[in-house]
Amino acid sequence: MLSRIFPVRIDNAFRGHRLALWLFTLILLQKLALSLTHLFRADGGAQSGSRMPLDSYPDGAAQNIVGLMARMGLEQFLLASFMVLALVRYRAMIPLMYLVVVVQYLMARGVTQMKPLARAGPSGVATMALIVASLAVIGLVLSVTGRGYRDHASTGAGA
Repeated sequence: MLSRIFPVRIDNAFRGHRLALWLFTLILLQKLALSLTHLFRADGGAQSGSRMPLDSYPDGAAQNIVGLMARMGLEQFLLASFMVLALVRYRAMIPLMYLVVVVQYLMARGVTQMKPLARAGPSGVATMALIVASLAVIGLVLSVTGRGYRDHASTGAGA
C-alpha cells in the first residue's frame, strides 16, 4: 500500500479509481480559490471568512493579521501549484498529494487546539475545511485502489 502513496517511479500513469481524479480536481480548485482569497482580498479573508474582528484591533495589529493571512495564502497557492503539476504531469503523485491535504488538515486542527483564534463569530471556513478533508480521505482511498493497480500487477510490473 505504501508503494502506491510513495511510488518508485513518478510518471503520469494514474492507477487509482477515476472518481479520485474528479475529487482531486474539486479540492485543487477549492485550495486555489482559498489561496487567491488570502492573497488578494483587502482583509485577506480574515474578517470576511474567518470572522476575526479586525475592526476592533489597532491598525498595526489588523495589518499584521492581514499580512499573515496573505503569507498563508502564498503557501496554499504553492500547494495548489504542486497539485496542478500532479494532475497534469505526474499523476502517480496524486495519492501522496491527497495524503498531504489530509495531514495538513489534521495538523491545522492540532494547532487550532493549541493556539485558538479570537473570533467575532463562528468561522465561515471551518465547515468547508472539514468537507475538503473528508473528500481528501475518500480520494486517498480511491486513489490507492482501483483496476489500474490490479492490471499493473497482472502485467508483472508490480504494484
